[in-house]
Amino acid sequence: MSALAAVRLAVREFLATVELPGEVCVAVSGGADSVALAEATAYVARRQSFRTRALVIDHGLQEGSADVAAEAAAVVRKLGVETAEVRRVEVVGKGGPEAAARTARYRALREALSDGEGLVLLGHTLDDQAETVLLGLGRGSGPRSLAGMRPHDPPWGRPLLGITRVQTQQACVELGVQPWQDPHNADPRFTRVRLRSEVLPLLEDVLAGGVAPALARTAAQLRDDTEALDTLAARVHARAKQGRELDTAVLAVEPAAVRRRVLRRWLLDSGVRELTDAHLRSVDALVSRWRGQGGVWLPGNLEARRSRGRLSLAGPEPTTRGE
Repeated sequence: MSALAAVRLAVREFLATVELPGEVCVAVSGGADSVALAEATAYVARRQSFRTRALVIDHGLQEGSADVAAEAAAVVRKLGVETAEVRRVEVVGKGGPEAAARTARYRALREALSDGEGLVLLGHTLDDQAETVLLGLGRGSGPRSLAGMRPHDPPWGRPLLGITRVQTQQACVELGVQPWQDPHNADPRFTRVRLRSEVLPLLEDVLAGGVAPALARTAAQLRDDTEALDTLAARVHARAKQGRELDTAVLAVEPAAVRRRVLRRWLLDSGVRELTDAHLRSVDALVSRWRGQGGVWLPGNLEARRSRGRLSLAGPEPTTRGE
């Protein structure tokens, strides 16, 4: 099977698993991954009768970025995408330029959807998944991070997680288009670039190949396990929740992996942000190692406390979602 046919098949199979909106959006950077994805989406759309729309984000981080964005929009129009628009964003915020650009990009993509509803396809490949798993492993981020990116995490869709970067590049060759080469993708200041250009090639050499697919398979296996545990945790959460509090007797008999998922959901839903593993384990100790100790201070000047067999949050009134 040709690379172009493989990309088209991956998109068709992914779209068969989701409820299709009337319009499918594709995030386009101008690189090989997003250009191949856009063409494949347009190809499937002609056979399944849905509209296609390309969203090109101009981060304004490089000289001539507006021209690059305009050219990307023109290319995918020629490849069959019905409409293509460029959205300029301002990259500001903490976490370094990579994180700030990502935050700005995802915000703009979400805002482009009508009422936040719909589907935006992203060009993440098997190689991106492998890099994500390595990053999570190196940071000790736990199984949720090692599980990598989900194929469908509404409104985001990632049809190409089984397609390699080489395949998207070859697909563009077959289409007769020259994708944009982002100079940031060769800049060793960025962690992902060094993973891509130094770490993964070394691992491929030492382990005799197949590392990226193996990491992607590991992510898929962990994702299945994580989703199963999340399902169990949701049931426990429903039993333990007493208004804005949690019943510690319900939590105490559960395995740590389930209990901490319940606590994580409770804290996030209660407005706690920048929650770390250390925070979560300290709150868990109020259940699993209760000795009458004091509360746990959390980001946002909130305090998790235990009293009369219940966990509660004290401090500024938490912003609660869904209540």
